[in-house]
This record gives sequence, structure tokens and C-alpha cells, in this order.
Amino acid sequence: MKIRRRLGLAAAAILSLLVACHGGDDAKPVPDIWNLYSGDRAFADVKALVDLGPRPAQSAALEQARQYIITEVEKAGWKIERQEFQDETPRGTMKFCNLIATYGGDPATQQAIVCSHFDTKLFDAIRFVGASDGGSSTGALIELARTLAHDPGLARRVELVFFDGEEAFVQFTDTDGLYGSRYFSRTLRDSGRYKQFKFGILWDMMGPKNLVITLSPDSPPDLTRGILKAADAVNLRQDFTFFDRDIYDDHVPMLHMANIPTIDLIDFDYPPWHTADDTLDKLGPESLRAVGAVTLYYLRSQFPNE
Repeated sequence: MKIRRRLGLAAAAILSLLVACHGGDDAKPVPDIWNLYSGDRAFADVKALVDLGPRPAQSAALEQARQYIITEVEKAGWKIERQEFQDETPRGTMKFCNLIATYGGDPATQQAIVCSHFDTKLFDAIRFVGASDGGSSTGALIELARTLAHDPGLARRVELVFFDGEEAFVQFTDTDGLYGSRYFSRTLRDSGRYKQFKFGILWDMMGPKNLVITLSPDSPPDLTRGILKAADAVNLRQDFTFFDRDIYDDHVPMLHMANIPTIDLIDFDYPPWHTADDTLDKLGPESLRAVGAVTLYYLRSQFPNE
């Protein structure tokens, strides 16, 4: 069993004071903003999503999830754009809708993307609620929006993207799966907007207890070194390792279609993956906090004066 650092009562009080003192658009950068990230709040968001049940593309439950995301992220002061599109799938033409969140009203200030998919895989034979696969990273991304809002300067540098249609209907191919990230990446490429982004960070399946983030071999080297340095700085390096083969995930279109260096933070060594056992009891708030803290430390390192 892993032993993780936990914030004491005194530290929690200091953090509460920081939150109170650093709201508003004219606030100074928040020192150690990564310590403001709450695994408990993120876990509550994951639970709210999982309680909706299976959330496959074009389902009523997925639209409920979408509305939940919009409500919670907009509460934190972000603006949400619905990016609607259609694509051909093995089950015919399907409608999809990504969500793109920006802070401060100027779409030219963003230089980093943090993203997650919020759909769950469609199964005919099992009830798949995707607690880790689809739920964990989405709930965690909602909490990232809240945390970044305490530091408006940093928030304005980050675009948060919730991808629809990550899951394949039959099996992952160039045309089945990653629907939302492929559409988003094409849009960035065709508009030329990709040029403003320095890097992307994809979150996926990051909730399991005893978390180990398995970095794909195709992770951009500079970005990988930066993430591992951030993990070391917040005493979470033990939670990160390397996978033995490439992982096909939403970072792939970002890398190869949008030409944005993007790393996939995922615990792919997860036995309940794509089974009915991917349920809330397999997850832990400390795992969500770990990835949130490492990501925030890295973001601050890249935008130190915001």
C-alpha cells in the first residue's frame, strides 16, 4: 500500500486563506497553487457523473453530463463553447459535441491545453459506467477549472477541452474512435490556431487507488521531462512510470493532426478497464489530487510570471 502525503489542519487553514485572498481578475499569482487542488471535490464530481449511469455518445445521459460540466465550470468563471459536429461511425451518422472552456474572454491568450474525454464506451451486454474511463478525468478537469480560477493570469493561458466520442463503437481505427479529438485537432490545424499552443496534457483513467501513471513511449521528450520534474517536486514521482507500448488515445490527433506536443497522463494498467467493474469503489480522491497537483505545478513552471 502506498503512503501519500496529506495536508494537516494548519496547512488546510493556510490554503483557505489563500483562496480567500486571491480571487478576482486583478489577483496576484497564487503561490503553490497546486496545493489548492482538492481530490475530494474532484471525487464528488466524478460521483455525480457516474450516478448518471452509462454515458455513450448521443445518449441522454451524456447530455446530462455535458450540462453538469457546463454548470460547474461556468460557476468558476469560465466561458464554455459547444463544438457540435457529425461523423460517420459503424452505427451510422452520429452527433457529437465537445466542450471548450476559456477564461477571460480572449481566445488568443491560451498557450496550453488540458483535456479529457467525458463519454463512456457503448456496450450492449453490460452496464458500463466508466468510473475511471471517462469519469475520473472529467471530474478532475472540472476541479482544475475551479483551482485555476483562483489565479486568473494562469487560467487565461489554459484552454480546457472535454472531448466527446473518444470511445470506438467497434474497435479503434483511423475512422472509429477519437471522434472528438480528431475533429478538434482538425479545426485547430485548418484555422491555424494550433500555432498559439506550446503543449497539451491529456488526462484519462487517472482515478484508480494505488495510482501509477503509465506514460506512453510516444510522449514528447521535453514534456515528459517537465512532467516528471513536476512530480518529483511535489513528492509524487513514485506515481509515474512508463508503459511498454504506445497507447492510442486522444493525444494522438493532437500530436499528429494539430502538431501540438501532447502527453497522455493515464493509468492504463487497470484490470477493470472496459468491464462492468469499472465502478466508483475502485477510485480514490488522492489519485485525482496527485495528477491535478503535478499538472498545476507544471503549468506554473511554464508560465511563472502569470
